[in-house]
Amino acid sequence: MEDYSESLIQSLSKKVIEYPRFSIAEIEKFCWMAVHEHKHGVLPSEYDIREIDEELYLQLLQEFK
Repeated sequence: MEDYSESLIQSLSKKVIEYPRFSIAEIEKFCWMAVHEHKHGVLPSEYDIREIDEELYLQLLQEFK
């Protein structure tokens, strides 16, 4: 498992919380959105199927659990 810098995780955590309509009940969705935006440079569209970095996603999700 790759370790990402604490600053990257903290930056993405902040981004997650700042998304409009953020809800801790949907934390998986918001973490996925942040990792998608980090990798592809844009937020996902409704039916976006581009891959994300799953390890980064899991580490980010762990910050909220």
